Amino acid sequence: MSRIRLHPSGRTVECRDGETVLSALEQAGYALPNNCRAGACGECKVKVLSGQFDQGMVLDMALSQPERKDGYGLMCMAKPISDELVIEYGTADAQPKLFPPRENVLFIVTDRIPRTRRIVELRLRPLGQPLRYWPGQYVMLGDAAAGAPPRCYSIANAPRPDGEIVLQVTRVDGGPTSGWIHDTLTVGSMVKLSGPYGTFIGDPSVDSPVLCMAAGSGLAPILALTDAALRRGYRPPVTLLFSACTRADVYELGLLSYWQAKYRNFKVKVTLTREEAAGHLTGRIPAILPGLFPDLSGHAIFTAGSPAFVESCVAAARALGARDDQLHSEGYVSQHIPETLPADRLMAVG
Repeated sequence: MSRIRLHPSGRTVECRDGETVLSALEQAGYALPNNCRAGACGECKVKVLSGQFDQGMVLDMALSQPERKDGYGLMCMAKPISDELVIEYGTADAQPKLFPPRENVLFIVTDRIPRTRRIVELRLRPLGQPLRYWPGQYVMLGDAAAGAPPRCYSIANAPRPDGEIVLQVTRVDGGPTSGWIHDTLTVGSMVKLSGPYGTFIGDPSVDSPVLCMAAGSGLAPILALTDAALRRGYRPPVTLLFSACTRADVYELGLLSYWQAKYRNFKVKVTLTREEAAGHLTGRIPAILPGLFPDLSGHAIFTAGSPAFVESCVAAARALGARDDQLHSEGYVSQHIPETLPADRLMAVG
């Protein structure tokens, strides 16, 4: 048995013989960026300040020789071989350290998929170094020269080795940027992203049932958070309530059904507000929530969508016992957010 000490918080995590650092951290409730879990992508790279570890077989493109000499390691493969291993992790309160945002990073539109009548999905690949981000964060996209001021859009996928970023953009009537995205951007277009921004990532130390509530393209950050949690083996129940006006406004049902079939702890429920349909609930989430979850005092809550939707869902969750420290919300506003981004849980659209 070894001990992993997190710097600068000083907190410790026990690591069983033969267990990787990444696994030990996750078992203790600490999140670390990761993707391939096989030493090939470099997402879980951290600096080891003291102690010895067996790095195992990793690719040079994920961990270069100079990085190894500087003490960096890939925690998905690293196994401690000393009594204590001290690694750089998070902040003084042991929360995940956010990645520094980068500006005007070049991406290519590799695909665009109409998801509903008003939502288009963009799949973007970086031309250089991928953006590192936490699931639930967002980027800024726009082209001022084309009359499309930068707007904020949530990333709809967990990090991938190829750096692909998925955005799901709702057309806003009169919105210059969403109009540019829907009407002008095509496959092969070059765009610039800035980010990541935002703190809609929750508390990684929480090990409780999770309830996600989303409407429209507010589903995007929920998809990224859910994908990452399920792939890393999150075991408590995870329920997603997705609100849409009609069946035509429901999207990603194939992916959600796949997750529900593959992961026994994941459930998805779709509710329609303007029609009734077999297999779907009927009504707005705040109205039907008490019948689904009479007591939310032990749940972590994630809510994303329009400000009115988020406000009403948060109020309904509070009335059912949800604690403020377990409430995580992200609302979308139709205005430009200044470069300082003081409202990191408000998303500009349009």
